[in-house]
Amino acid sequence: MSHPLPRCPICGNEMIIKKLECPNCKITIEGEFWVNRLASLPQEELEFLELFLKTRGNVKEMERILKLSYPTVRSKLDNILKKLGLLEEEEEPKDKVKWIINKLEKGEITVQDALKILEEGENV
Repeated sequence: MSHPLPRCPICGNEMIIKKLECPNCKITIEGEFWVNRLASLPQEELEFLELFLKTRGNVKEMERILKLSYPTVRSKLDNILKKLGLLEEEEEPKDKVKWIINKLEKGEITVQDALKILEEGENV
């Protein structure tokens, strides 16, 4: 089964669904139905979000399963939240070292995470 298109591929406007049908009993409902925000995510991001829910938000467990670093998992989650309008976009840090120190001081990342960010050259 395919997911509905959230935006028109021609003009970019939001798409609406006009007809729903049960494949079992064949009942049909017609009207105007809007696609929810989650339906706008690509399959890969939906699977990531499902894993996040399955692990009950345990990022360490997600790191282990996906074989990704903490900053990478966190970055993927932040990107999904931004797409859903649940997280404001942070300004790109002009001085990455100062940005990392600020995150360390706030307790948002560990020293190991900071080292990984610097070593891997990841954007956070």
